[in-house]
Amino acid sequence: MGLSKWIGTKQGIFIVLLVLLAVLPLILNDFHTNLLGRYLAFAILVIGLDLVWGYTGILSLGHGIFFGLGAYIMAIYVTTESSGGALPDFMMWSGMTELPFLWELLSNPVAAILLGILLPMAIASLLGFFTFRNRIKGVYFTILTQALVLVTVTLIVSQQRYTGGSDGLSGLSTMFGFSLSSPQTQLFLYFLTLVVLAAVFYFCFKLVNSRFGKVLIAIRDGENRLRFSGYNTAYYKMVVFTLSAGIAGLAGMLYVLQIRIITPTMIDIIPSIEMALWVAIGGRGTLLGPIFGAILANVGTTFFSENYPELWTYFIGLVFIVVIVFLPGGLMSIGNKLKRKRRGSDHEEAEQQAGSAADKHS
Repeated sequence: MGLSKWIGTKQGIFIVLLVLLAVLPLILNDFHTNLLGRYLAFAILVIGLDLVWGYTGILSLGHGIFFGLGAYIMAIYVTTESSGGALPDFMMWSGMTELPFLWELLSNPVAAILLGILLPMAIASLLGFFTFRNRIKGVYFTILTQALVLVTVTLIVSQQRYTGGSDGLSGLSTMFGFSLSSPQTQLFLYFLTLVVLAAVFYFCFKLVNSRFGKVLIAIRDGENRLRFSGYNTAYYKMVVFTLSAGIAGLAGMLYVLQIRIITPTMIDIIPSIEMALWVAIGGRGTLLGPIFGAILANVGTTFFSENYPELWTYFIGLVFIVVIVFLPGGLMSIGNKLKRKRRGSDHEEAEQQAGSAADKHS
């Protein structure tokens, strides 16, 4: 395969994107580098969401739960380290005298990292077991995930003595003795997020191109036919949903370290819907498209909000409408349209040449 053709593949485009993202901190200031690092955490999240929606055909509008669980768990660990194990202010105001057992457990960084991935996976596995086994799918599953978001947010707000309530957890200042507000620490977290993004993309790319991935696509395109062929489709859907939740939890942990605050509003229904929109904008079932969708949508939001603070929501809404109406396949469909147009022009040219040759022969 030639260099130009290789660069045109998903792997080639992704490597070019990685190189560009690795160079950008040399150009951007500390503030915008930190913003871009947050967007990379979103990009990790939507890769997992694309596995569920783009490849398996299961629309989840509740991935904010898994993202938020990872973020809250990491925030609890950082809060305990930043305070030296002392009680947070909101716990003292609630009359508590010692850290709860869960906070004590999460004061260990290894336990926090593992639980930030495993707890979302456990909840997704439990939800998937009961829903997919009972063949709940389509709009019913989507509504169920939205309801789960409402329940989770309500629970977080109501348990103020343990979660900080509607104010969330803030004041995340140190991790492993390093200041999270330091430009050097934030730069390290940026590149850590970039490395994790590369690893998650590689893993998911291998997965969707394996036999397992072909089964996921078959579920999306004709689940009943696959079930009649003897496949346990509920098992495959539960596995991919669980895996996607673990990826979301990992993304949440990386995100909260860069923003240094987590509140229930960040994992509510609207953020969960936005996550699905990023996948749709980039292109479902491509892995690469959702990455572009997450980064470009958030960059656009930042640009418009900074330059047009009173009109930026209208600009973003207009961009979403234009993409969905004129590019229903997402941004990644632009390349396919250009290829089809090129093939059409080549076909017409070949027909014209054949016609000219026939005329000369006659």
